[in-house]
Amino acid sequence: MAKKSVEARQRKRAEMVERNVEKRAALKAAGEWGLLDKMSKNTSKVRLRNRCALTGRGRGFVRMFGVSRIKFRDLASEGKIPGVTKASW
Repeated sequence: MAKKSVEARQRKRAEMVERNVEKRAALKAAGEWGLLDKMSKNTSKVRLRNRCALTGRGRGFVRMFGVSRIKFRDLASEGKIPGVTKASW
């Protein structure tokens, strides 16, 4: 489990990105690099990190399912992800 402060920071960044996406696009199109630089760095989309929806883990993220590799394996073994089966040969 990720710390609650890390998850809260991620939510805050996602909210800031959502609020400022149009403003950043307009400044980029106009070439106003000085004004863009004065905006908070957390309004940039590249500051976001893919995190597991269940645990908040930042590494080993399986993008197609939105969970970490560990939770993906647990859910797949329990049969909770449709169409995913454990490989055996």
